[in-house]
Amino acid sequence: MAESKIFERLKADHDRHRELLDRIDETHGDSDEREQLFEAFRVEVTAHAASEELSLYATMMGKPDLREDAQHSASEHKEIDEMLTELYEMDFASTGWLTRFRTMKHRYLHHIEEEEEEMFPAAEDGLSQARKKEIAEIFAKEKPKEKAKAAEDEPSSEDERE
Repeated sequence: MAESKIFERLKADHDRHRELLDRIDETHGDSDEREQLFEAFRVEVTAHAASEELSLYATMMGKPDLREDAQHSASEHKEIDEMLTELYEMDFASTGWLTRFRTMKHRYLHHIEEEEEEMFPAAEDGLSQARKKEIAEIFAKEKPKEKAKAAEDEPSSEDERE
């Protein structure tokens, strides 16, 4: 039964992300709450994206009929990661922060909606039950490691320029 559970697991993560986004959107100014919620979101989404790429996307890249969806979603992960870094480096109290946050929120919600409505059903149909089980196992193994790594790393746009 764990075979198709990978898509349920990914959707459950997305639901947590939606909740965090809404809670961040309700914060005001340079509050501890805004910073803590944003950091929780940043770490969670960074770990989720990396684990998703190592498990589901890696498998989809090997399937010609699924490759384009995986490449598109991976490029969206990169875009969202860059926006998260930008937000991390901004003054949390500035009006520009909330404006930029809402742009990132809109992009991320579009991304996960696309995954859930288009990519996951295509992958569900295009992958064997055994492969879906393997993907679920890889995701479950990688996510805690990626979460620890994301929590340790301080995002910086300087890293990208080196």
